[in-house]
Amino acid sequence: MTTTPLAAVDLFASALHVHPDGEVRAAGRRMTGGDAGAWQIATFHVESDADVHADQWEMHPEADEAVCCLAGGFRLHLRPVEPGDTGSVVRLTAGTAAIVPRGRWHRLELDAPSDLMSITFRSGTRLEPRTEAG
Repeated sequence: MTTTPLAAVDLFASALHVHPDGEVRAAGRRMTGGDAGAWQIATFHVESDADVHADQWEMHPEADEAVCCLAGGFRLHLRPVEPGDTGSVVRLTAGTAAIVPRGRWHRLELDAPSDLMSITFRSGTRLEPRTEAG
């Protein structure tokens, strides 16, 4: 067993990586990839749609994602699954969360400056530009 000095971790500057063996490490936040086998818990302060890549769809093929609103408010958009579907939108306010199913394309749009948290397994995460149709 290794002994790590106890220290505060700035969750707005780094992320927590939770490994299958139970180890938790503070490390850099990653939009794609990640430590092998590790889940990422990341917290963000966002001021504009550009901060949440509202112009891109995101998808995590290997795990669900918990998207949590800590302060402020935003809309979580789920891309339609079938042609002709309209997709869906979930409005999140402070203290609420939504679970995005694995493999489901999603994006965010802000209602106000916000603090949000995401918890997911980032391995295989894909980003795709949003088109005018979606």
